[in-house]
Amino acid sequence: MTKAKLGSLGLSLLILVILVIWMATGDVKVASKQAPDEPQDQEAELTQVEVETLKATAYQPTLKLQGQLEPWREVMVSARVAGTVERMQAQLGQSVEAGQALLTLSVDGRDSVVARWRASIQKLEADLAAARRLRASNLAAETDILGLQSDLAAARAELAAAELAVEHLTPRAPFDAVVNRREVDQGTLVQVGTPLLELVQIDRLKATGRIPQQAVQDAQPGQAVEVVLLDGSRLAGVVSFVASAANPETRSFAVEIVVENPEHKRAAGGTANLNILLPEQDAIFISPAYLSLDDDGRPGVKYVDDNSTVVFKTVRLLSVGTNGAWVSGLPDEIRLITRGGGFVAEGEAVKFVDRSDQRG
Repeated sequence: MTKAKLGSLGLSLLILVILVIWMATGDVKVASKQAPDEPQDQEAELTQVEVETLKATAYQPTLKLQGQLEPWREVMVSARVAGTVERMQAQLGQSVEAGQALLTLSVDGRDSVVARWRASIQKLEADLAAARRLRASNLAAETDILGLQSDLAAARAELAAAELAVEHLTPRAPFDAVVNRREVDQGTLVQVGTPLLELVQIDRLKATGRIPQQAVQDAQPGQAVEVVLLDGSRLAGVVSFVASAANPETRSFAVEIVVENPEHKRAAGGTANLNILLPEQDAIFISPAYLSLDDDGRPGVKYVDDNSTVVFKTVRLLSVGTNGAWVSGLPDEIRLITRGGGFVAEGEAVKFVDRSDQRG
């Protein structure tokens, strides 16, 4: 046997010994019949939202209406007796006081009628006195006295009517007013009922409007009102009347407002914006962009509570403008969701970042 063959045989024996020793130790790898356990899921990542801390402040809401302004009082002074206009004592646009003469009509013999009835009364009074003296001596009948008393009463009634006719020759202003329209001139012949002058009282006005049925419970007599005229000027008013029943066609309630107009602004007959000042209450001012609707179509907002949970709460819109909306019905302080609100649902736990301190 050569040395080469002896070397190969020795190497084979060495490998065989190593395999026997390895198998004897039992360190044999066996394929597992079960899949390895899956690693535990990492905790789900919470959605992050941005919030802004808002606090409620005192706010006085207003009920805004479109209204009509009217004179506090207006009257057309008409002729109560026939006659000719002899003198105009009040001109268009003139302010007149209660009891002031406006014009004078022709007498047309009415003063003579007054004088005649006065003379008749004097004679009847004298006849009645004489009859009573005769009656005391039993020289006159009781029926004579009763007849004279009746004639005297009739004469006095005629005198009162004649004096009233003379008084009506000078129509007078029934209240402090301004002459707004004139229907006659000097020399005009008028009959009973002919319109003469229209008078309006404008130092105080009456505003009328209609309140929608959903807001009528907020309006009460005595509430202050800001009346905004078309030129931007403002007058102060007070609610004097709110209807108890709605108009069946419009489903709205009539409201009347007493408006003070000390400067006699020419506003009667025009339109105005009526801002009824409602009771002050706590409210929060937010951007309309943060408002959303619930399933019933009611507006509300999403905010994060103390447990980092999303809360949706409906609100009452007190006023809405281009800059924002005043709302009530929320806690005194909230963390309003300003970003990410569309990706979270009510009751969901979130992480939040408060951006209140970063507002410019």
